[in-house]
Amino acid sequence: MKYYLIVGEASGDLHASNLMRALKERDGEAEFRFFGGDLMAAVGGTVVKHYKELAYMGFIPVLMHLRTIFRNMRLCKEDIVQWKPDVLILVDYPGFNLDIAKYIHSHTEIPVFYYISPKIWAWKEYRIKNIKRDVDQLYSILPFEVEFFEGKHHYPIHYVGNPTLDEVELFKSDYKQSTADFKTEHGLSERPVLALLAGSRKQEIKDNLTRMIEAASAFPRYQMVLAGAPGILPDYYDPFLKGQSVKVVFGKTYELLSHADVALVTSGTATLETALFRVPQVVCYYIKMGRFISFMRKLVLRVKFISLVNLVAGREVVKELVADGMTVPNIRAELDRLTGDEAYRSQMLRGYEEMAQKLGTPGAPQHAAHLMLDYLLKRQRNRGR
Repeated sequence: MKYYLIVGEASGDLHASNLMRALKERDGEAEFRFFGGDLMAAVGGTVVKHYKELAYMGFIPVLMHLRTIFRNMRLCKEDIVQWKPDVLILVDYPGFNLDIAKYIHSHTEIPVFYYISPKIWAWKEYRIKNIKRDVDQLYSILPFEVEFFEGKHHYPIHYVGNPTLDEVELFKSDYKQSTADFKTEHGLSERPVLALLAGSRKQEIKDNLTRMIEAASAFPRYQMVLAGAPGILPDYYDPFLKGQSVKVVFGKTYELLSHADVALVTSGTATLETALFRVPQVVCYYIKMGRFISFMRKLVLRVKFISLVNLVAGREVVKELVADGMTVPNIRAELDRLTGDEAYRSQMLRGYEEMAQKLGTPGAPQHAAHLMLDYLLKRQRNRGR
């Protein structure tokens, strides 16, 4: 079968590539064409556009690149119609993907699947109308989404497990390097490691990294090690690290988390990854006009938390320092608790175990691929009648 996929960022590239592998295992004639990234390209198929040409974050950057965004949307729609895939698979990235889904649903008979469902439970809940109208099958990777979509909105959804769990477990099963060897390889001292995961986008790094470093500098017993984000060139970090005692490792985030003793992490998948490696963490997410954003957050957001750890657990497991709450003194206070209060640290680790149980067992890409192919084969048989 012919599969057309669309992702808009690095995490989508990773999850889509694993889904593609699972589809190839079940469909020996699978053909792929996509808006995606390097990991998807490594699986095979045709790259129409790299996701780096799509990813704009924030109101001003989006406004400045509207012409490019609309041009990419038009190219994507035309390319899908011309290639005539058996299915269109959308991966997160709702601002772009829901527009594509609307067009494909109204102009073709190509079924639309959504893998990693849009987080409309957090905000823009009105998008449920678009999903009900334009999406044929929805695949969730967060267990609490089932109640939101099915219980609240009466829209069927498949919870397939969480692919991050698969990726972490696969890494752990193969990774054997000792902490001492990791430190030697990267020129680190014997001191405990304080990992800095400052985001995957330039704006996130710009907003968070300086404050993270300033806060962590008050703990000289620890050495700071920054996880370089995929797609970010090393020299982008130079202005933030000048004069600072911070080591950077690129393409080694899981290795770093394997040996970290504590971490400062921006919100996103990284919070979940850090928890699955059982590293105590502080969630840090600075936003300009913090007081205003904090006020608007109470009015706009439909959820109490922003980190996946807390959302999956259904309670506060990790401390979230967001908007005006993300200050150097607040970060230091939380780091002090995590490094000096064993009972507090152990409480967080127990919360990680609770969260992991709710995620279930590994196998998300395989489960999703099975459901997708089963649907498509039944559809083919019904259309052949």
